Amino acid sequence: MILDYQKVAHIFIVCGKTDLRKGIDGLAAIVQHEYNLDVYDDALFLFCGGRRDRFKMLYYEKDGFLLLYKRLDQGQLRWPRSKKEIRCLTHQQIRWLLEGLSIDQPKAISVGKRGIF
Repeated sequence: MILDYQKVAHIFIVCGKTDLRKGIDGLAAIVQHEYNLDVYDDALFLFCGGRRDRFKMLYYEKDGFLLLYKRLDQGQLRWPRSKKEIRCLTHQQIRWLLEGLSIDQPKAISVGKRGIF
């Protein structure tokens, strides 16, 4: 099974540190009890440990949960650490994150505003 995150309706990142010893049940409990979100929605949930060189993704398919775990060989993720919260990411933001960039790019081109010429 290959998960194409661009086809997932919602992508959530759990900011701060998560104990990556937790499995499917433990991570699903965090989503449900701490953030009141439905783990059965078409949503991908991302969790990161203290070292920032590994992360887990939790996703529910029609017949069960998929838990992906990745450990980077080199470098660290720019995971938001400021406070324990959950944020909804765009597909562009998850690309930035997985490329080692911050999800909050200060110099990215913003969406244009309608105006008068």
